[in-house]
Amino acid sequence: MIVEADGGSRGNPGPGGYGAVVKDAESGSVLAERKEGLGVTTNNVAEYTGLVAGLTAAAELGASTVDVRMDSKLVVEQMSGRWKVKHAALQPLAEQARELASRFERVRYEWIPRAQNSHADRLANEAMDEQAAPAPSSPARWTGARGKPTRLLLLRHGQTEMSVDRRYSGRGDVPLTELGRQQAAAAAKRLAAMPEVVVGGEPAPVIASPLTRTKQTAQAVADAIGARLETSQGLLETDFGQWEGLTFAEAAERDPELHGRWIRDVSVPPPGGESFELVHRRVLKVRDELVETYAGRTVVVVSHVTPIKSLLRLGLDAGPSLLFRLHLDLASLSVVEFYPDGNASVRLVNDTCHLG
Repeated sequence: MIVEADGGSRGNPGPGGYGAVVKDAESGSVLAERKEGLGVTTNNVAEYTGLVAGLTAAAELGASTVDVRMDSKLVVEQMSGRWKVKHAALQPLAEQARELASRFERVRYEWIPRAQNSHADRLANEAMDEQAAPAPSSPARWTGARGKPTRLLLLRHGQTEMSVDRRYSGRGDVPLTELGRQQAAAAAKRLAAMPEVVVGGEPAPVIASPLTRTKQTAQAVADAIGARLETSQGLLETDFGQWEGLTFAEAAERDPELHGRWIRDVSVPPPGGESFELVHRRVLKVRDELVETYAGRTVVVVSHVTPIKSLLRLGLDAGPSLLFRLHLDLASLSVVEFYPDGNASVRLVNDTCHLG
C-alpha cells in the first residue's frame, strides 16, 4: 500500500492540521482517508502526526508493505535514519511512527514534490478549516458548539494490588504494582506524543487525585511532558466506607439489602461512606474550576473510575445510570471537551491502545 501524508500550521506555530491517504499500490484507488485539526502546533508536528495517522490506517487495512510518500524532507530523512530527531516535541512522534512501522514487513520513505502530494495537502487544509471556531455572528457548526473548548484528557491510574483482586478501592492509599508502573509509563508515552499536550513548548497542566496510585501515574505523565504535577481533592475516588477492601460478592454478602439498593440508586451511600451522587457534585465543582482556570486549553486529569465516569456523564449530559453501564479499564484514556457556550463533546472513551 501507499501512504501519502501531510500537515500544516497557519503561523508555525499556529492552527494546525494533518491529512493522510492510503492507496492501493497497483490500482491507485483510495482505501482510507484521515484528517484532523490539531489546535495550535507547528508544521513539523502536524506532518509527523499525519504520518502516524497514515501508518495506523494502513495497519488497520492489513498492509504488509508500505511506501510512504511525503513532501516533508525533514520527516523522510529522519524516518529513513539519515537525520537525527533533535527536537523534543518530535521525538515522541518519531518513536510512535517507528513503532508502527515495525509492524510491517517493509516500510520505504520517499520525498515527493508538494504538487504530487495534493491529496494529503487538501485533507490537511480541510482539517485546519473545519477546526476554526465560528465567529459569534456566523452559523454554528452542526454540534451547535461555539468557541474553543477546554479539552480534558482523562487517564485512569494503573494497576494496584487491590485492582488485581477487584476489590473496592476508594480512599485506601495503595501504590501501583510493577505492571501498574509499566502501564503508567505507556500512557505517559502516548500522551507525550499527542500534539495538543505540548503546544509551543508549554506542557498541558497535569491534575491528579492526591492518592499514591494516581500521583504515581500522573508523575509519569508530568515527567514525560515536562509539566509540574498538581493535585485536587475533588478528584478522589468514592469513599466506600466499611466496604473498602471487600470484593463485590463480599460486600453483597455482608449487607445484601443495602448493597442491592446501592448498585441501583446513586443517592445511597455505603455504610460509613459516600454516595455516587455526592461524588458527582464534587466532580462537577472540579470541572467548573478546570474550565474557568484553563479555558480553551488541554488538561491532563488523572483520577479514578467514578470521577472519570462523572466527567464523561457531564460531557454526555447523561443520567446517573451511566455510572453502572460504562466500563473503564486500568490506565485507559478518555477525552471530553467543554465549550464556553455550555456545549460539550465526548471524543474518546476507555481507549487502551497504548497498552498493546
